[in-house]
Amino acid sequence: MYVRRYMTSPAVTIDENATLTEAIHSLKEHGVRRLPVVRKGKLVGILSDRDIKEYCPTKATSLDVWEVHHVLAEVAVRDVMTRDPIAIRPDAPIEDAARVLHEKGIGALPVVDAKESLVGILTEHDVFGALVALTGARRGKTTRLHLTIPDRPGTIRDVADVIRAHGGRLVSILTSYEGVPDGSRELAIRFAGGRPDRIADALRPSHPDLDVRKG
Repeated sequence: MYVRRYMTSPAVTIDENATLTEAIHSLKEHGVRRLPVVRKGKLVGILSDRDIKEYCPTKATSLDVWEVHHVLAEVAVRDVMTRDPIAIRPDAPIEDAARVLHEKGIGALPVVDAKESLVGILTEHDVFGALVALTGARRGKTTRLHLTIPDRPGTIRDVADVIRAHGGRLVSILTSYEGVPDGSRELAIRFAGGRPDRIADALRPSHPDLDVRKG
């Protein structure tokens, strides 16, 4: 699962020499919150609605509305944008992009190719879409199992075998080591079809924390 599958491409961009007025119009017209800033197709910055809002009060506190419009029409995007933004390659794993967004506390990553040309943008909304896809949450009638398993080879297969033995078809498998005792891992499996009641009955004796949810 790679960035290129979930990114928005082509991205709505703006030239570094455009004015803030033009940037505001573009943000509103396209319903986006950020604009990658380009110079001849190369990424040089990123401009967000927050950047504009933070700029306006400092420059326009004592101005009336018409003077504010005049100021915005005179200021170039390059003077307000964030320069040298963190970017990512289209062939990067989607989880790497999510980690960068989380660790850096940012809401979007411009996507550039090997020649540093902008090819798209990956936003937090796109990452949420990837999470929905990876978990199979849109797959219609499914059942989700959540349980703690020993962290040793074969334990995921054992659970999957029980599901298959009762007619279930695996949709997604997720595991995590966060918040569980050492030597164990958290497991979430979504499956379609089968007999969820019989699957739960077969698993619960060895997994008393088993949680079963439909949909």
